[in-house]
Amino acid sequence: MSKQSEFYDKLKKSLDETTTFPSTYLYKFIVPTSKNQLQEVKTIFDISGAVINTKASKTNKYVSVSIRVQVKSSEEVIAKYQEVSSIEGIISL
Repeated sequence: MSKQSEFYDKLKKSLDETTTFPSTYLYKFIVPTSKNQLQEVKTIFDISGAVINTKASKTNKYVSVSIRVQVKSSEEVIAKYQEVSSIEGIISL
């Protein structure tokens, strides 16, 4: 089992034990500003009701992104993490 699938398994278990779905979930990412990564993140979360807040780092090399969105299940939370994991340089918090 890869570290990534192990991480998602633990996350799913934790979410299922601590969260009643549907629920509002807070995603947090650090995104490099070198290319169009911030727009890629916004596109992935371009769903009704997603509240996206950003804050640039002092050097403007990175942007902190917080996204609050209504989710129906732990599977939906993990699917979004897997989707953004393809963005170059992104760090999930």
